[in-house]
Amino acid sequence: MRSEKISPPSEDKRWKIVDTTMRRKGYVPSALIEALHSTQEAFGYLDESALRYISASLRVPPSKVYGVATFYHFFTLRPQGKHTCVVCTGTACYIKGASALLQTLDKNFDIKPGETTSDGEISVLTARCLGSCSLAPAAVFDGHVAGNLEPQTLMEQIARLKE
Repeated sequence: MRSEKISPPSEDKRWKIVDTTMRRKGYVPSALIEALHSTQEAFGYLDESALRYISASLRVPPSKVYGVATFYHFFTLRPQGKHTCVVCTGTACYIKGASALLQTLDKNFDIKPGETTSDGEISVLTARCLGSCSLAPAAVFDGHVAGNLEPQTLMEQIARLKE
């Protein structure tokens, strides 16, 4: 249990959710991943002040907190867009054109994997495998899998997201 009270980065009431998670785990270093999950769930992403707060609260070096937050694909250090497009880059999808899909996104939106469009609408991510190899190349749009994509059908899916 920590001895002194660490103040949250702001007065935002969502910090109470994060504090509850850490308190429930006893403010021990092994609560790091759960604290990161709780913070991202509450705020949508992990910014520098959140990482520093978790570091101080759990008495974990900032480098370790940052290392864990950047190691796991689930965590993000930037705000995400309203919609997500996760392009599969597994072997089957890659062979059948995943790179062309990513190039299309870059050409049309000036966006690379891990980035969000300037209007905050679409975040582009990649995944090693979606388990939909028979649909290669495939992508997930806001949780819905679409397969046999070509650059044109990819752009049609993006247009539907924005509607």
